[in-house]
Amino acid sequence: MIPAPGSPGEGWARLSPRKLLLDPVKAVGQALVPVVVALIGISRSDMRFWPLVFPVLIIGPILFGALPWLTTHYRLTDTQIQVRRGLLNKNTSTAPLDRVRSVDLEASLLHRVLGLQKVQIGTGVDDDRITLDALAAADAHALRTTLLHRRTQAEVAVPAAGAEPAGAPTTPPAPPPAPAPVVLARIDWSWLRFAPFSLSRLVLLAGAVGVVSQFGDDLPIWNEETATSVWEWVTQFAIAAVAVVLAAGGLALWLVVSISGYVVQWWSFLLVREHGSLHLTSGLFTTRSITVEEAKVRGVEMTEPVLMRIVGGAELSTLATGVESGVTQVLPPCPRAVAVGVGEEVLEHRGPLTDALTEHGPQARRRAWFRQLRLALDVVVVAAVAWWFLDFSWWWVAALAVVLLVLAAAVGEASYRHLGHALSDGHLVAGSGTLARIRTVLETDGIIGWVVDQSWWQRRIGLADLTATTAAGHERVLVRDVRLDVAVALADRATPGLLTPFVSRAPAEPVRT
Repeated sequence: MIPAPGSPGEGWARLSPRKLLLDPVKAVGQALVPVVVALIGISRSDMRFWPLVFPVLIIGPILFGALPWLTTHYRLTDTQIQVRRGLLNKNTSTAPLDRVRSVDLEASLLHRVLGLQKVQIGTGVDDDRITLDALAAADAHALRTTLLHRRTQAEVAVPAAGAEPAGAPTTPPAPPPAPAPVVLARIDWSWLRFAPFSLSRLVLLAGAVGVVSQFGDDLPIWNEETATSVWEWVTQFAIAAVAVVLAAGGLALWLVVSISGYVVQWWSFLLVREHGSLHLTSGLFTTRSITVEEAKVRGVEMTEPVLMRIVGGAELSTLATGVESGVTQVLPPCPRAVAVGVGEEVLEHRGPLTDALTEHGPQARRRAWFRQLRLALDVVVVAAVAWWFLDFSWWWVAALAVVLLVLAAAVGEASYRHLGHALSDGHLVAGSGTLARIRTVLETDGIIGWVVDQSWWQRRIGLADLTATTAAGHERVLVRDVRLDVAVALADRATPGLLTPFVSRAPAEPVRT
């Protein structure tokens, strides 16, 4: 149960007793490999030590796993949440309730079997979090509700106390009624159609193939003779047929991996606005519940990967301060209209995600093309050097050069079309991306400085890179290859007065504020 507020020394509580089952199982799992290695080594050397070593190797991890429950206590006072842990070196972590920025819940499969959840409390200070690893699920939800509710009360009580006239009776103000939760989005299984067009899980598939290849030579059914026989069998068929079969098999494998990964990650997805925060819950085996305080949300980022644009899909993330990494994905791959609607609800403004952006002109298009063509030429030069030393047909180099240059031109044009900027309802909007189309929207109130950079080539054609620095998200929003006068004017309109000393002159060097 949640510890009641009390004076120092009172109200301390332990974590759930079921943690005594959780940590020993985790400790045994972590110690399994060294235990097996030790047992094999002992069995090969001398069996006399077996009765002594076996209890130590088994009971040791169990006792070590029980220590966190024995040495961890927590309590909730009127103004703070406090967590005390440690056996020899005592450590006490405290967080004022008015500094609580997020309360995230997570439960692995083992947590869920035991009816437990892990609570992570963020204060927005250097990504440090107070963690309670094992609370009963009901207590974890009650603690999150209590912390977020008291944070709101603390924020209201401070200005209310300052407004009391001298000599007035100190009666606590009645807490405002909590608004009803608002559901912003929930899982729609028709969105599964977007899973195969998201390449985020391709890394996992490549990693699995790499692991299999590492151990493939050690498999008893795979050796050089087997590989030769398989190759001879394959070459009996037409190469085109083999290519079709391999492509169909790869596509089927990708469909299984992408769809199953989507289901596992986004099962029971729900995005709710409640207690002045955005609450996201999802997960099949490991459930997670993430809280993002809306007062700390400074913008959103909508990403449309190249394949997902074909089917009209998009992803949405929030840019906030005081949360881990600053970027929180709040929507799975879903229809673009859904991403735009939820993004506008979060921003409380309509237009920044859909309005047309100001183009950056022919010089910016030329730089976008040149950037991609230079990469293609680098690859062609490497291929030409290889041809010189390896003496294979130069037709391969010529074909590679043609293909790469055509692709580079197409990618360069696409990256230019993604460029753009706008200033809409107090929001700076920046378009970017090479293959994926990314639109970043940042509140101008969240901008803490500007950086105007010009390379030697940019100075010759009058372009510059404008960077808005912020404490949210990636800590920077880049407007690439915009005319210098447009960049300075845009920064001055977004934050009036901040660049006033620099607007009257055209800087020859980078301007940093």
